[in-house]
Amino acid sequence: MQEKDFVTYEYKTVSVKAKDQTKAMDLYEAFGWEITGTSASAVEGVTLSLKRDRRQKHRQELNKLERQAEEMLDTINGLQRSKTLGASVFAYLFGVAAALVLGGGMCLTMLIENSIPALIGGIALGVVGLALCGVNYLIYSKLVAKKTKEVLPVIDDSEEKLANILEKGNELLRAEII
Repeated sequence: MQEKDFVTYEYKTVSVKAKDQTKAMDLYEAFGWEITGTSASAVEGVTLSLKRDRRQKHRQELNKLERQAEEMLDTINGLQRSKTLGASVFAYLFGVAAALVLGGGMCLTMLIENSIPALIGGIALGVVGLALCGVNYLIYSKLVAKKTKEVLPVIDDSEEKLANILEKGNELLRAEII
């Protein structure tokens, strides 16, 4: 009779954003996880199903490196979001103010009847409001470019650190095979 090699696995499911799916798959494969399936989850999300042999020799070190890699990936994603966050908040607030100026001009024109100065003032205020709405995107673009220039070296450094962590995990896996 032929003996079977019995292998016990540990299982894990991880939810990630769809845009980070390939990064997450590379991350977990570097620590010995095998992707058993993927499925769409909540808005813009993907659930990865993973399994790994329980008898790995360097399991504690792999788990420690895996946590570090997950934290580094979260840091990178946070830095990516920070490129547009401040500019978006400013653009929303500035856009609201510009719309209020535009609306004030419209109100001035419509509420004060038979007044030429109110009509001219309302039209001027409306033109200023439209100009502010148009300038809003230009300001947003400049703020994003400035923040990107500041954050890009930090993102590159963090991605390099993440790559080093993944290489260490992969080296531990290869050391187990040899």
